[in-house]
Amino acid sequence: MSETIKVDIWSDVQCPWCYIGKRKFEAGVAAFGDDVEVEYHSFELAPDTPVDFAGSPVDYLSERKGIPVPQVLEMLERVTGIAESVGLHYDYDSVHQTNTIKAHELLHYAKAHGLQLEMKETLLKAYFVDGGHVGRIEDLADLAATVGLDRADVVRSLTENEYLAAVKADVAQASEYGIQGVPFFVIDGKYGISGAQDPDTFAQALRQVQGERTAESTSTTEETHV
Repeated sequence: MSETIKVDIWSDVQCPWCYIGKRKFEAGVAAFGDDVEVEYHSFELAPDTPVDFAGSPVDYLSERKGIPVPQVLEMLERVTGIAESVGLHYDYDSVHQTNTIKAHELLHYAKAHGLQLEMKETLLKAYFVDGGHVGRIEDLADLAATVGLDRADVVRSLTENEYLAAVKADVAQASEYGIQGVPFFVIDGKYGISGAQDPDTFAQALRQVQGERTAESTSTTEETHV
């Protein structure tokens, strides 16, 4: 049997396309039909956002990014419709625009405790669907407890910036790879897929890697018997 294929994903918990891309990737993995190891990496779309931003995502995009309000509303309506198509019910009226650095630190903490995938899903759902706050330590600790992490220890870790260096390392690696937008998927350390692509795109890329590994393995076996 071939080794499990590793997929590294750069994303942000306030990125609407990252949640959509997560669902499409998961569908692609299901179609692929074999085990895939997934690791999430940090990418900050809006590192200049205050934790308690006094406004909505519409305010943020119009005031900070200079996009006219009607255009912002059209963008959000479009992305909400696409989210619905993959079973996600975005509620932009309840979204708390915030800084996500602590959420990224929490994802590294969760990874160290074997619960990164569960934590990632919980953070995305909290932000886009449930109207939760993913910028404040106490709120993040509450969310962490729902996936089985030790709430008090999460508070300690986030207060001490225990995983801040790990977040910065992810961001630096993204820069080295030339990643300018998320989601960004790196398959087997050599193939990059940008954006919330169709499930077939992910499934085909995984099959290609699997095929290449099989060919390499066959070639090595033949060489050993020469």
